[in-house]
This record gives sequence, C-alpha cells and structure tokens, in this order.
Amino acid sequence: MSALNLRLPHSIHRHLKEIAKRDGVSINLFISTAVSEKISALMTEECIAARAKSARKGAFKKVLDRVPRRKALPGDER
Repeated sequence: MSALNLRLPHSIHRHLKEIAKRDGVSINLFISTAVSEKISALMTEECIAARAKSARKGAFKKVLDRVPRRKALPGDER
C-alpha cells in the first residue's frame, strides 16, 4: 500500500464525507473504490477499442445473418 496526499475543495470533501458515512465505509475505502471503478472503465474502453481494430466486418455480418428475422417489439422499431 502507498499513501497519497490529496487536496480537495471543501465542497467535494463535505459530500465525500456524507456519502461515505451513508454507505458505511471510510473515506479512504470510498475513494479507493471510486478510483478502481474509473480505472476499470478506462481499461475496458481501451480493450474494446483494441479488439474493434482487429474485427472483420465480414465475420460480424455472418453472425448477424444467423439472427432470426422477427417483428420488432413495441418501442424497438427503427
């Protein structure tokens, strides 16, 4: 584990304390979880973008062609 000295505006710190207390966790755990979620989202985005670059449109079309033709559900029409 490592330590990080973080400066936050008073309003953000106040909200952070309130939300962490409401969730029943420490401020440290709340921030660690929030940062972990952000890192996960960014890494997922990078992974999907990398996989998309290697995708073949023809292969994708073959998969879509196997989807049965059905009438759209109400609200899903084009």
